[in-house]
Amino acid sequence: MAVGKNKGLSKGGKKGGKKKVVDPFSRKDWYDVKAPNMFQTRQIGKTLVNRTQGQRIASDYLKGRVFEVSLADLQKDIDPERSFRKFRLIAEDVQDRNVLCNFHGMDLTTDKYRLVSV
Repeated sequence: MAVGKNKGLSKGGKKGGKKKVVDPFSRKDWYDVKAPNMFQTRQIGKTLVNRTQGQRIASDYLKGRVFEVSLADLQKDIDPERSFRKFRLIAEDVQDRNVLCNFHGMDLTTDKYRLVSV
């Protein structure tokens, strides 16, 4: 090829043109996260998931997610004795726009661990 010649530009550029810029959040849906019946507060938050598209079903991506919530948030009264306990809840089922969770484990906050170990 000779110097100064550019085959791609002389024949009209690249094939296909530019990609359309799409906001990633426009393809996502919000789901309400529900705690088990044993807690006074059922609504614990919201989570984001990609929309159902072809073979990719949104509920499959939600199942198995683990949410970590403070016991103070799960109970209606605010008590400093309950704020250091953290519950892990795992998403088991999806009904409409609700993600139903089940108990998955319990842990303490790091500051409580340090207080206990001293």
